[in-house]
Amino acid sequence: MKISIVTPSFNQSPYLGIAVQSVLDQHYPEVEHIVVDNCSTDGTLDVLRSYPHLRWSSQPDHGQSDALNQGLRLAGGDIIGWLNADDRYLPECFQTVAGIFRDRPELEVVFGDFRWVDAQGRVLRRRREIDFDLFILKYLHVLYVPTPATFLRRRVISHGFLLDPSYHFAMDYEWFLRMALGGVKFAHVPRYFADFRIHPGSKTTLAAHRQRAEQEKALLALTPGLRRLPPRVRAAVRLSLMGAARAKRTCKKLWGGCYFEMPWRRACSR
Repeated sequence: MKISIVTPSFNQSPYLGIAVQSVLDQHYPEVEHIVVDNCSTDGTLDVLRSYPHLRWSSQPDHGQSDALNQGLRLAGGDIIGWLNADDRYLPECFQTVAGIFRDRPELEVVFGDFRWVDAQGRVLRRRREIDFDLFILKYLHVLYVPTPATFLRRRVISHGFLLDPSYHFAMDYEWFLRMALGGVKFAHVPRYFADFRIHPGSKTTLAAHRQRAEQEKALLALTPGLRRLPPRVRAAVRLSLMGAARAKRTCKKLWGGCYFEMPWRRACSR
């Protein structure tokens, strides 16, 4: 099964080479890596030119969602992954993902666990997640489907599930929620697939409040019943649903041992 990786890029030259190398280090036989760059001015082009295997472009776009859509339309793999320019894959990730999709033809999106790392790549925290739960995804406002550890079949894109370019900070939440509500089948794999980098220039660091606002916008756009409630009633209902989602996730994490490192839980790690 061929794997396509799409990387949106804008002025992330200190990390881009690490991301590209993490794809090469998979030693997977059929892989293409597409980088869509938004006219970076920090040396990114020099990094891109140093990897002749890449398919890349550097031209103006309308934001990260637009760049991703450009790459998704170009992707020719049976399986597609989204890797931001400042993140990286862990060893054996592709082999594991391909095997799961091969053995489970009904699955359309597979996501694993991930690690938070700092600007120097030092591990800050390991995030082990629960099995997919639509109720928690909708109402908790903690996106537990991590983009660098998520892979989907090409047919999901063929069915029209591209990102909404009007979202700039919670585009992944809106995308996954829209997919799930549209019947796309998700599954969690208890393996560490990727590192998510936290650094001063990351969106997670700079715009957490805008991300939460867009998550609320996406939820209301995709949940007509909630949107039609009077504002004061809706606020009370939202608070209750968020509390219920938080309690459900806590119970699931405790039941699944997600707060502890289990000896049987093999990790793709450096």
